[in-house]
Amino acid sequence: MDTRFRVGEVIVRREMLDGLEWLVHPVRVAGDDEHALAVYLARGTPLTFGHGDFRWGPHPWRALAPEWQSGGVLQLQRPGDGYAVWGRWDGDGLREWYVNFQAPFIRTERGFDTLDHELDLIIPGDGSPYRWKDVEAFEERVRTGGFTAEEAAGVRAAASRVADLVECGECWWERWREWAPPAGWEVPAAVALTAQGGGAPGAG
Repeated sequence: MDTRFRVGEVIVRREMLDGLEWLVHPVRVAGDDEHALAVYLARGTPLTFGHGDFRWGPHPWRALAPEWQSGGVLQLQRPGDGYAVWGRWDGDGLREWYVNFQAPFIRTERGFDTLDHELDLIIPGDGSPYRWKDVEAFEERVRTGGFTAEEAAGVRAAASRVADLVECGECWWERWREWAPPAGWEVPAAVALTAQGGGAPGAG
């Protein structure tokens, strides 16, 4: 789909696993053009978890509170990229860019689909050296067959590309450093599952 979403519009982000909805929640559009789709996930956003015999088991956040617990994050993703860059702010400005490796996003009528690929990269907002996160969890999922060899190679390739961008200073996401959610952006309501039977809201 090539339809652009409107700034301020509430759309649906779905994590799809085994052809089924694993995690579904609303986000609000911060920008959408040929360069990137930017969405905002607000603190307190309700999360809905899918049911089924997923190869990775139930979503790990199911045991937590049924909403996004962390502060609001801006999620930036470009077409074809195997990652999204999340901006996290605190009272002193940008705290960090959090690179979430995930399946390239696919537009839908309601929003977009992707799937978290476990591995993450943290880039401190103050210019300190970046650091990897969840490397062991990613490698364990590879070892136990949670990723195919092709999928694992794709994640490693995306990680290498991002590290190169950071080391070369070609951080395309930096243009969003001063962004802030507009006043009046309320927390969206929960969204229901569509690809399978009913689900309960169920944290980040």
